[in-house]
Amino acid sequence: MPDPTQLALFFAAALVLAITPGPGLFYVAARTLAGGRAEGVASSLGTGLGGTVHVLAGSLGVSAVVLASAELFTALKLAGAAYLVWVGLRTLRAARRDAAAALRGVASPPVGARRAFREGVLVEALNPKTAAFFLAFVPQFVVADAAPVALQFVVLGFVSVALNTLADIAVAFAAGNLRDGAAARPRLIRRLREASGAAMIALGLGLALARRPAG
Repeated sequence: MPDPTQLALFFAAALVLAITPGPGLFYVAARTLAGGRAEGVASSLGTGLGGTVHVLAGSLGVSAVVLASAELFTALKLAGAAYLVWVGLRTLRAARRDAAAALRGVASPPVGARRAFREGVLVEALNPKTAAFFLAFVPQFVVADAAPVALQFVVLGFVSVALNTLADIAVAFAAGNLRDGAAARPRLIRRLREASGAAMIALGLGLALARRPAG
């Protein structure tokens, strides 16, 4: 395994990357603003599982195969982009519908933690840029002549996923506090949810235009 200095550098870099806004973070924020902390935390755990899929795929070499194949990379990125855009559009529609219902004094039914979890998994698992990240970032901290390389990759990848998940959960609690404080202001909640939906659409369009990493 890497020495303590290398591990500290890895942890610091992974922490910075964990708090950098991405599809998972915006999905968690939108889900929390719509359904509360329980849905936000569930979606955070879902994005964590989606990240774990990429870690395991990377350790087995599956991600390398996908990134090496133009056809497979394109298929995965378009599926991920389409899903992000769909979730973003649905978030926009739901924000407007729920805000109108709140003004009439009608409570909209929650999506539920299970669905939030499933969607969180898909948001992260269908993003080939996450696979590219793990294959580009984690190997820099792997020691070739130490423990099995695949095992080191998995351990370091799990650390990164754990940090990402903790960051998402923190966002869920922050968005939950914001939701509680703005409970009597449905228009504000609507704007925040619309912003999250628009961000997911933009990220989806950006993913659709992403190029396969060279090499």
